[in-house]
Amino acid sequence: MGRQRIAVRSRQRGLSFIGVIFVGLIAVAAFAIGGQSVPIFVEYMAIKKAAAKAARDGTTVPEVRAAFDRAAQIDDIHSISGKDLEITKRDDKVVVSFNYSREIALAGPAYLVYRFQESTN
Repeated sequence: MGRQRIAVRSRQRGLSFIGVIFVGLIAVAAFAIGGQSVPIFVEYMAIKKAAAKAARDGTTVPEVRAAFDRAAQIDDIHSISGKDLEITKRDDKVVVSFNYSREIALAGPAYLVYRFQESTN
Protein backbone atom coordinates (compact mmCIF):
# COMPACT_ATOMS: atom_id res chain seq x y z
CA MET A 1 0.00 0.00 0.00
CA GLY A 2 1.51 3.28 -1.06
CA ARG A 3 1.49 6.36 0.85
CA GLN A 4 -0.62 9.08 -0.70
CA ARG A 5 0.76 12.53 -0.63
CA ILE A 6 -1.73 15.28 -0.38
CA ALA A 7 -0.43 18.55 -1.67
CA VAL A 8 -1.60 21.36 0.52
CA ARG A 9 -1.90 24.53 -1.43
CA SER A 10 -1.46 27.68 0.51
CA ARG A 11 -3.97 30.34 -0.33
CA GLN A 12 -2.65 33.67 -1.35
CA ARG A 13 -4.07 36.62 0.44
CA GLY A 14 -4.17 40.25 -0.57
CA LEU A 15 -5.37 42.31 -3.49
CA SER A 16 -5.04 41.37 -7.10
CA PHE A 17 -3.58 43.82 -9.59
CA ILE A 18 -7.07 44.84 -10.70
CA GLY A 19 -8.01 45.38 -7.04
CA VAL A 20 -4.99 47.62 -6.51
CA ILE A 21 -5.89 49.66 -9.60
CA PHE A 22 -9.50 49.99 -8.42
CA VAL A 23 -8.48 51.10 -4.91
CA GLY A 24 -5.98 53.53 -6.45
CA LEU A 25 -8.65 55.07 -8.69
CA ILE A 26 -10.99 55.51 -5.72
CA ALA A 27 -8.19 57.16 -3.71
CA VAL A 28 -7.28 59.52 -6.57
CA ALA A 29 -10.94 60.49 -7.10
CA ALA A 30 -11.44 61.14 -3.38
CA PHE A 31 -8.26 63.21 -3.25
CA ALA A 32 -9.28 65.25 -6.32
CA ILE A 33 -12.78 65.94 -5.03
CA GLY A 34 -11.46 66.72 -1.56
CA GLY A 35 -8.88 69.08 -3.00
CA GLN A 36 -11.60 71.02 -4.79
CA SER A 37 -14.00 70.91 -1.82
CA VAL A 38 -11.67 72.36 0.81
CA PRO A 39 -11.56 75.88 -0.72
CA ILE A 40 -15.36 75.85 -1.02
CA PHE A 41 -15.74 75.12 2.69
CA VAL A 42 -13.04 77.66 3.62
CA GLU A 43 -14.97 80.29 1.65
CA TYR A 44 -18.23 79.24 3.35
CA MET A 45 -16.64 79.77 6.77
CA ALA A 46 -15.39 83.20 5.64
CA ILE A 47 -18.90 84.09 4.41
CA LYS A 48 -20.41 83.06 7.75
CA LYS A 49 -17.86 85.18 9.61
CA ALA A 50 -18.37 88.18 7.31
CA ALA A 51 -22.18 87.94 7.61
CA ALA A 52 -21.98 87.80 11.41
CA LYS A 53 -19.62 90.81 11.50
CA ALA A 54 -21.84 92.76 9.09
CA ALA A 55 -24.89 92.01 11.27
CA ARG A 56 -23.06 93.29 14.35
CA ASP A 57 -21.58 96.39 12.70
CA GLY A 58 -24.44 97.62 10.52
CA THR A 59 -27.79 99.05 11.54
CA THR A 60 -29.31 99.72 8.11
CA VAL A 61 -29.50 97.53 5.02
CA PRO A 62 -26.92 99.59 3.03
CA GLU A 63 -24.52 99.57 6.00
CA VAL A 64 -24.78 95.81 6.39
CA ARG A 65 -24.24 95.23 2.67
CA ALA A 66 -21.24 97.59 2.62
CA ALA A 67 -19.72 95.91 5.71
CA PHE A 68 -20.11 92.51 4.08
CA ASP A 69 -18.56 93.72 0.80
CA ARG A 70 -15.54 95.12 2.69
CA ALA A 71 -15.06 91.78 4.45
CA ALA A 72 -15.55 89.95 1.13
CA GLN A 73 -12.70 91.93 -0.43
CA ILE A 74 -10.39 91.11 2.47
CA ASP A 75 -11.30 87.40 2.68
CA ASP A 76 -11.44 86.88 -1.12
CA ILE A 77 -15.13 85.90 -1.21
CA HIS A 78 -16.48 85.48 -4.75
CA SER A 79 -19.58 83.27 -4.37
CA ILE A 80 -21.89 85.98 -3.04
CA SER A 81 -21.83 89.72 -2.47
CA GLY A 82 -23.65 92.16 -0.25
CA LYS A 83 -26.54 92.45 -2.69
CA ASP A 84 -27.21 88.70 -2.32
CA LEU A 85 -27.83 88.93 1.43
CA GLU A 86 -31.30 88.90 2.95
CA ILE A 87 -31.31 91.39 5.80
CA THR A 88 -34.13 91.57 8.35
CA LYS A 89 -34.66 92.72 11.92
CA ARG A 90 -35.76 90.36 14.65
CA ASP A 91 -36.32 91.72 18.17
CA ASP A 92 -34.41 94.93 17.36
CA LYS A 93 -31.46 92.86 16.14
CA VAL A 94 -30.15 92.72 12.56
CA VAL A 95 -30.34 89.22 11.05
CA VAL A 96 -28.36 88.43 7.92
CA SER A 97 -29.29 85.35 5.86
CA PHE A 98 -27.69 83.95 2.74
CA ASN A 99 -28.33 81.10 0.38
CA TYR A 100 -26.03 80.02 -2.46
CA SER A 101 -24.63 76.95 -4.17
CA ARG A 102 -21.27 75.90 -5.61
CA GLU A 103 -20.61 73.02 -7.94
CA ILE A 104 -17.65 70.89 -8.93
CA ALA A 105 -17.56 69.32 -12.39
CA LEU A 106 -16.90 65.59 -12.04
CA ALA A 107 -17.06 64.00 -15.47
CA GLY A 108 -19.19 64.84 -18.49
CA PRO A 109 -22.63 65.94 -17.30
CA ALA A 110 -21.99 64.90 -13.66
CA TYR A 111 -21.55 67.61 -11.03
CA LEU A 112 -21.17 67.64 -7.27
CA VAL A 113 -23.30 70.49 -5.90
CA TYR A 114 -22.87 72.07 -2.49
CA ARG A 115 -25.81 74.17 -1.24
CA PHE A 116 -25.26 76.54 1.65
CA GLN A 117 -27.94 78.30 3.67
CA GLU A 118 -27.22 80.18 6.87
CA SER A 119 -28.69 82.88 9.06
CA THR A 120 -27.09 84.88 11.83
CA ASN A 121 -28.84 85.02 15.18
